[in-house]
Amino acid sequence: MYKKGLVCFLVLNFILGPISKVVAQPQFKMIEHEEQLWTAYFNQTRFSNKWGLWFDAHLRSKEQFYKGLSQGLIRPAAMFFLTEDLKLLAGYVFVNHFPADNHREISQPEHRFWQQLQWQVKYPKFRLAQWLRLEERYRRKIENDRELGDGYIFNYRVRYNFLAQFALGNHAFKKGSFSIAAGNELFLNFGRQIVYNTFDQNRFFAGIQYHVNRHDQLQIGYMNMFQQLAGGAQYRMNHIVRVFYFQALDLRKN
Repeated sequence: MYKKGLVCFLVLNFILGPISKVVAQPQFKMIEHEEQLWTAYFNQTRFSNKWGLWFDAHLRSKEQFYKGLSQGLIRPAAMFFLTEDLKLLAGYVFVNHFPADNHREISQPEHRFWQQLQWQVKYPKFRLAQWLRLEERYRRKIENDRELGDGYIFNYRVRYNFLAQFALGNHAFKKGSFSIAAGNELFLNFGRQIVYNTFDQNRFFAGIQYHVNRHDQLQIGYMNMFQQLAGGAQYRMNHIVRVFYFQALDLRKN
């Protein structure tokens, strides 16, 4: 089973890697490089066989890993379990884009609605989680460095993510154990206001996961984010240290 899981992970990475490069292939590239620190807390609380709540909160630095802030966001959602390993989610996101190049003295708010189908497979020493997410994004217009404009820029975005976990040692996924985590997430934009950047970004992650207990996991690793900006010929390459804390609570009486 472990070998099957490894083969599945390699096949997904083999497929998504070339796709993300092809759709993002311009004639001329201008690439900005940044180093950031991303921290986040994730909580999934299950109340019944069918219903639960999702919540995650993020804070991201701007440059040189510790200087300034680039984004902060909160993301609540309702979860509906179709089976033990297949669930639907629907929720809302508020994103604060801290002052940046085209709004140097103000923050830009963004409102998103999102829907997600998530499924997973579990073996004794291997786990694979995948999700397909649709987002409806409303970003406030920018008037100038100091003022927000009237109205919002709207577009849809589709995200496909997979994350594989490979257990280390004999106590797989138990309290005090470690596992290796690796995955990839591809983002695609569409809508009337999307002209040059149908490809939005690709995020590759590799790191290590510590299983604090049967509910909690601490994940630390490196993420490479390659993003195409709205102009089409400009790109951003972020080298990110990612520190995520995951908590999964089951409040069912049985």
